[in-house]
Amino acid sequence: MKTEVETLSPTRVRLTVEVPFAELEDSMDAAYQRIAKSVNIPGFRKGKVPARIIEQRFGRGAVLEEAVNEAIPKAYDEAVRESKIVPVGRPEVDVTEVADGDKVSFTAEVDVRPEFELPAFDSLTVEVDPAVATEADVAEQIDSLRGRFASLKDVERACADGDVLLVDIAGVTPEGDAVDDLTASAMSYELGTDGMLPGFDDAVRGASKGDVRTFSFTPQNGDWAGIDMTVNATVAGVRERELPELDESFVTMASEFDTVDELKADIQTRLERIKRMEQGTEARMKVHEALVSAVEMPLPEGVIAAEIAAHFEDGHEGDDAHRAEVEEQVREGLKSQFILDKIAEDGEVAVGESELSAWLVQQAPRYGMTPDAFAQALVQAGQVQMAIADIRRAKALAVVLESATVVDTAGATVDLKALEADLNAGLQAGE
Repeated sequence: MKTEVETLSPTRVRLTVEVPFAELEDSMDAAYQRIAKSVNIPGFRKGKVPARIIEQRFGRGAVLEEAVNEAIPKAYDEAVRESKIVPVGRPEVDVTEVADGDKVSFTAEVDVRPEFELPAFDSLTVEVDPAVATEADVAEQIDSLRGRFASLKDVERACADGDVLLVDIAGVTPEGDAVDDLTASAMSYELGTDGMLPGFDDAVRGASKGDVRTFSFTPQNGDWAGIDMTVNATVAGVRERELPELDESFVTMASEFDTVDELKADIQTRLERIKRMEQGTEARMKVHEALVSAVEMPLPEGVIAAEIAAHFEDGHEGDDAHRAEVEEQVREGLKSQFILDKIAEDGEVAVGESELSAWLVQQAPRYGMTPDAFAQALVQAGQVQMAIADIRRAKALAVVLESATVVDTAGATVDLKALEADLNAGLQAGE
């Protein structure tokens, strides 16, 4: 097989492929067999019709067409491998010649990954937040724990965020008719959590027991969508939380520890571990951003246009700002894939079965599925290779992280290897 590559642009090529007829023998045999199984000819069992009878009945051209249709995808894949290009879209194939007994020729135009240079990974430097748990952080966690055991006390004052209100609400239409869906009595609600109707917190804040506050609300869906409603909120009671004293009695009741100092030390340890995990995530994100920013490359506009079109294929065109946002995401995502794939290829990064299994275990809960069910769903959707590609790219980024310089805002160097080892040790210890 002969293959010629013509570069049409930095992101598109044309392959001209010539396949000797001798290499089509298997495809010709398969074509005869498929046709034989699909036709009924008197005197012959289905699937046992001789080749000469098929040619007499349907013509040699029908067999050639069947064979060529099967052979071209295989020849295209071989031509791609020989040419060492990386296609990133569907090829546009044109059969230019079918010379029976001699050769089959075709061209294939396809978008490809452009050529580009990777930066020196040790030239990448990023800054992250320190992995430090402050006294205020510890105090916040302790107050949260105390809040779980707090009691409520009625108070005669204006309400503020954090108070628990007893409220009645009544919604009415512009005509003054009551709206059942916006009517409720004796609801308990913590002010400042934004868990009620939009505008409720702002309207009620500062009210005292017995006060009535009114605000407007426009439903976005349902029978009343788009209609401006008036909502009256009556504050039937204001209660504040009384936190238990932070003493040994509380500590032994609310935790597995005996003293306040032990509880604080445990919270400090846990918070620092969380901070280190957040620091590692931030480092990974910022190194990735620095890597992508350090590479200049043209991008295949046809692929970008197709992905944007797919995003809006539900019929919603979106405004200009939305389309611009989607286009930027598509461009950044495609560029990132090109870079990480090249790093993986250069470093011969592979994905093992255990890594795929670990990925399935990690991802399955996001979809409310067991790992086995998630794996079956991937197989049925034909997305196993996409999953493997994602894992491979994550490993490629890990290669970059090994060489990049990461410092915190205080100027201290962050040792990501030590961080990962520490976190793994903590996980194994069940902390």
